[in-house]
Amino acid sequence: MYRTALRNVRVHKGRLLMTMLAVLFGTAFVAGTLIFSDSIGQSVKDSVSDSYSRISVQVTDTAVNTDPDSGAGQHTGARSPLTESTVRRIAALPGTRSARGTVTGFAGLSDPHGDLVGSRGNTRGANWVSSAGGQDPEYPMAQGTGPTSAGMIAIDRRTASDNGFKVGDTVRAAVNGPVLEMTVTGIFTTDDPRVRAGGSLVLFDTATAQRLYLEPGRYDNIQVVAKPGTSQNELRGEILPVVPHSGNITVKTGARLNADTAAQSRSSMSGMRNVLLAFAGIALFVGVFLIANTFTMLIAQRTRELALLRAIGASRRQITHSVLLEALLVGAGASVAGLVTGIGIGAALQGLMGSMGSHVSTSTPVVSPTTVLVTLLTGTMVTALAALPPALRASRVAPVAAMRGNDTPATHKSLVVRNSIGVALAGTGLALVLWGAVRGGSAGDLLVAGGAVSTLVGAFVLTPALSRPSIALAGLLCTWLFGISGTLARQNAVRNPRRTAATASALTVGITLISALTVLGASVTHAIDRQVTQNMRADYAVSTLLSLPVAPTLLPAIARTPGVAAYSAMDDQRLRTGGKDLSVTGVDAKSFDQLIVPNMVSGSTTALRRGEILVDQDHVVNDGWSVGSTVPVTYPDGDNGRLTVGGVYQNSEVLGSVLMSRSVLSPHTAAPFYSTVLVKGVTGATASLQQALKDSTGDNPLINVRTKQQMRDHFSSQISLLLDAMYALLAMAVIIAILGVVNTLALAVLERKREIGMLRAVGLHRSAVRRMVRLESVLIASFGAALGIAIGSFLAWAGVRLLSSAMTGLTTVFPYEQLAAYVAGAALVGLLAALWPARRAARLNVLDSIRTD
Repeated sequence: MYRTALRNVRVHKGRLLMTMLAVLFGTAFVAGTLIFSDSIGQSVKDSVSDSYSRISVQVTDTAVNTDPDSGAGQHTGARSPLTESTVRRIAALPGTRSARGTVTGFAGLSDPHGDLVGSRGNTRGANWVSSAGGQDPEYPMAQGTGPTSAGMIAIDRRTASDNGFKVGDTVRAAVNGPVLEMTVTGIFTTDDPRVRAGGSLVLFDTATAQRLYLEPGRYDNIQVVAKPGTSQNELRGEILPVVPHSGNITVKTGARLNADTAAQSRSSMSGMRNVLLAFAGIALFVGVFLIANTFTMLIAQRTRELALLRAIGASRRQITHSVLLEALLVGAGASVAGLVTGIGIGAALQGLMGSMGSHVSTSTPVVSPTTVLVTLLTGTMVTALAALPPALRASRVAPVAAMRGNDTPATHKSLVVRNSIGVALAGTGLALVLWGAVRGGSAGDLLVAGGAVSTLVGAFVLTPALSRPSIALAGLLCTWLFGISGTLARQNAVRNPRRTAATASALTVGITLISALTVLGASVTHAIDRQVTQNMRADYAVSTLLSLPVAPTLLPAIARTPGVAAYSAMDDQRLRTGGKDLSVTGVDAKSFDQLIVPNMVSGSTTALRRGEILVDQDHVVNDGWSVGSTVPVTYPDGDNGRLTVGGVYQNSEVLGSVLMSRSVLSPHTAAPFYSTVLVKGVTGATASLQQALKDSTGDNPLINVRTKQQMRDHFSSQISLLLDAMYALLAMAVIIAILGVVNTLALAVLERKREIGMLRAVGLHRSAVRRMVRLESVLIASFGAALGIAIGSFLAWAGVRLLSSAMTGLTTVFPYEQLAAYVAGAALVGLLAALWPARRAARLNVLDSIRTD
């Protein structure tokens, strides 16, 4: 029996090709994801290890630095207690060899074309610390000298080379305020991990860096090197008593920094890896339909062979093991090929990151034993499990079947049991989804998720019953348009409902997910678009790239811009109330009504002028607030106060949850965080005013001046970018579904070889045969897509109902043209998938096809 299995794989290798490709694609996706994440993680680990190799201990103030482990985060505006005095005290310790205070933060550097260097915001600024020899050992100068006064800057060698910067050039740089015209005094080398990852680094003199990022004489980090013979832990013990006593001060050894950064890297990569593996799982799930369909058809075509084996003494167990061995051989071979392909995919992803400016991913791909084992086991086991039902059916072939011809029509078994199970599963799923959508909340999420799975499984079980009437109805159009070819295509598509269902279901999975994403994306885009339209009277929004705040120094320039009728900076701050954070937005109460129009439920916007706050409906539901309620709060500076609710408005993603006057908020904040400045023009939105606002902000590469339409386009583009990424990941599942259509049709042509020969013998032209096979494919693909759109749209509706509590104005929007395009696209895919099987069917020899095997 084992020799028989080996022979069957060898003889039917062409028929098994599509199955092998499906397994190959799925396992390649898995292997490529694991290799890519392992390679990036190893690269980051190596890079960070090199970076901290010279640091024994680092002291960090986490209150001003949001990324303390790397010492390169954004600053919160708080006042750092790390001063020059702290550096001197640490430098005087017995175990200290050297101590340097550092200041780091974001720096927007313009390239020669005026665009921002590092579109992802990976241009950093730091301070150059001159030693006794006039050099900074951390940043050796390859050309020129380090900056020693305001107006001077040094640039890392790779950035200088990429942008053509030379010593003596004048460059434009900005933190978040006006653009600074700086002279390049030096070009340095560095092994900074962020620079090696594709970022850029510019150096200011220490006084300038402190003025830009903190305050004169203050640092966010102190890097300490131990004397020979002093361990990192011993030095840390000496440093702890001399640093300021604050819960925000951390003292970490270089080894701890390496370990924390490596853990952070693993954590950041795990999210992306899990997403990619989820889509790989979807691709493998779709492949299950192809594998099961292939083995079902191959077994049906070998009925006589299996019956003869039973007649000469083969047991049912031997037949089952024989078929499973074929599947294991196919799965193992395809998994090995998938592993090799996955190595290429992992390398390609690294190359893609390199082309996007990242240099961390230039290391050799890391192929761990775990990756090899997971890939081989996944592909082999998925193939074996998918082939198990056909193997069990093969074992039930009666010996008497050997006396029948292969072409004896198979009797249609009753689908009552299958349909009953499908109705129960689908009905339960629909009920759970409806219940969860109505209930909402976390419980509603679980109900909808469980209901979605039950609905999908039930739909798959019911697909044979659904396919007959649906395809028969659509087939009438084929008959009317294409005559006898259309009639034959319709009959072929419904003659074996189980096979048609398995072929269509593979496509249904992908279209379900794609259509659900499309409806959700359209609904969210419509809701945000309506909020921007309804809640905003401002003509322009001035903001900074990369979520940086607009500098307070820019406000007077905006106010003086000709044509500005009113403006208001939106100051985002966090207060504390009831033991939890309260996000508030400070606005100019005097100009508020000219710029913003919240949908008021109760109260009035004039409450802002009385020093009261406006809150959204979430606070009414969750906190029990209403007009007249008083809320005890703790301000960012530690002062306590009580705020009165003066109005309630509908939830808005644009406005935030709490609005209050800046005149009340500003005296209690350490530093403003102006996320946006809204501007109203005297004559509305004009191109001249937009240009004037750009000019007044210093033509800063960090500053965006958007019209209301551009704001809407900005939100829409973010959603579209996310959807495009999801569509690209789902493409693998669709490709495997297409392979399933090709494989099913190719095997069906072989199965109906005599039938096609008879049709040719009675006068059916080759062109009609080709048209028949193509139309059959189009009918199956269109049915699968239509079913997927129906299920996906329903699940998207439920998802919108769940999200509506978190996003006001969110309603289900069905982009009918796009959904119809999916059906048309599926029909086209079906047509293309049938080209080779149709050509093969038309080229069959009439006499050879009719002759009994």
